[in-house]
Amino acid sequence: MLILGINSGSHDACACLFEEYRMLAAVPLERVTRKKGDGGRIPVEAIDECLAIAGRKRAEIGAVAMARGMFPTRLFRHFPPGRHIAFELRRRLGRERHKYMENECVRYGRTDSAAMFDGKRFKRELDLAPGAAIAFCNHHLAHALPCVFHTGWPEALLYTADGGGDNVQYSMRLFRDGKLTELYGGEAELKQPRRVDSLGQAYAYATEALGFLPFRHEGKVTGLAAFGKPTLYDALLKHFRVDDQGQIHSDYPSYPAMRQHIFDLAQGARREDVSASVQLLLENVIIDSVGRILARHPLRYLGLSGGVFANVRLNQRLAEELPLDEVFVYPSMSDQGLAAGAVLQFLLERDGMERWLAARWPLQTLYYGRDFNGAIDATFDRDPRFNRVAANPVAGAAELLQQGRIVAIYVKGMEYGPRALGARSIMASALDADINRTLNDRLSRSEFMPFAPVVMDEDVETVFDLGPVKRRAASFMTITCRVREEWRTRIPAVVHVDGTARPQVIERAQNRLYYDILAAYKELSGVPVLINTSFNVHEEPIINSPDECARALADGRVDFVVTEGGVYGRGGAD
Repeated sequence: MLILGINSGSHDACACLFEEYRMLAAVPLERVTRKKGDGGRIPVEAIDECLAIAGRKRAEIGAVAMARGMFPTRLFRHFPPGRHIAFELRRRLGRERHKYMENECVRYGRTDSAAMFDGKRFKRELDLAPGAAIAFCNHHLAHALPCVFHTGWPEALLYTADGGGDNVQYSMRLFRDGKLTELYGGEAELKQPRRVDSLGQAYAYATEALGFLPFRHEGKVTGLAAFGKPTLYDALLKHFRVDDQGQIHSDYPSYPAMRQHIFDLAQGARREDVSASVQLLLENVIIDSVGRILARHPLRYLGLSGGVFANVRLNQRLAEELPLDEVFVYPSMSDQGLAAGAVLQFLLERDGMERWLAARWPLQTLYYGRDFNGAIDATFDRDPRFNRVAANPVAGAAELLQQGRIVAIYVKGMEYGPRALGARSIMASALDADINRTLNDRLSRSEFMPFAPVVMDEDVETVFDLGPVKRRAASFMTITCRVREEWRTRIPAVVHVDGTARPQVIERAQNRLYYDILAAYKELSGVPVLINTSFNVHEEPIINSPDECARALADGRVDFVVTEGGVYGRGGAD
């Protein structure tokens, strides 16, 4: 069966396509519309891109699995007749609204979203087969399931946290003896009063109070935190507590009250100190919560997902301070990941746990966008602005990197999730600390963390104190670790002020061109590390198409682009 997964939330909308248990494609909406964080509607463009990647048609889709996102009012069936008439009038006037399915479930005290949804009209409007199944997932279960499905673990604590979804901000589940046991955060919470307890929301308010965009620029706060002192920590912590079951509570009467308190505290404070304070709050409270659960339910594996766990410093502390054998952060941890999680929940409910577990497979890469293959070379070859400066992509790119040039790599399918992992990455030498300023200027960025390093699997422990607990997470650049003392001054461009870095560990089987360039660079320089930062400018999504790649090179965002066919530069570049 061909199964379509959809997240139509207000941001990070996404679509993915599975053939039974095999993922064929996954595409965030923003990558095809070029609108950062795009969402708030059915991600039609992402759906069509997934189908094009797989060479399939809408009529072939046998099931659609969706998060409780935003849909036009014409697709809701539960409204009283009077409201239906008003909504239809607005639609005819061209002013139709979109509403959150989650909010409607809460408002009406229901969990049967499929019964509240006009599936027949939805399928008709999207040209889907009339017999296609329609299923809605639980937000936090969809976050959690990939951590079991893609690891093969025998047991795990599955912990999710974000700004909110399906009326809760956290979920805790145990996977043990082939069974999932819900501790908190399931469907029943849709019928409960919403708790004011979200650390993710508090972090977003601090981001906003510092003049950044909430739910987009939290990484800036994480970076600034290392330069500050947690002077506001006690004032924040007194409003939060963790109970014996590991659940997080706060005494804020409302989210507007939480926001106002954080804004008041930030007034007149150094932004570095505000950042350090909210970062320490997030770390300590989450660690307390997870630690209490593990004390009651001793498990050796920890699966993390939800937007909170984009915080790589938090993930490092969880891995290092708790008694664990391994931590895995689902690399599409934001709401982009809900599309795939929705499909996994559909399959679990259709087939049962035994069959679902037997179908598990390890997540090796995230290259699930369109592979344009030779189209990128054709784009460069026919455009007189560019010339091929090296026919051998590996040797040519490595030599340019050794010379201190900035080289983007364009290969395979675009990555699924927020990280560039060697398909749409910018590479540079990590030896020059000034590269952070010069490259950020060229990309119109104003970052406060150093760039992330990429390192070959055989060299990782030489340079970084990673260890087995963090190793799987580091494949996807979702965790920080300490840089070994003797390397900190040698690769300053990737070392943060606290002596840590956020490495990507690459194996040759995952991406041969990327790996071989790094290996060749190591032969030339003696350094087994390169910078890897995402191939995009500030406030634009990671590039997708060959035309977008060519535009970035023409605009001087990078010096060269390497593909499977060679290395390309601007006319006159050397």
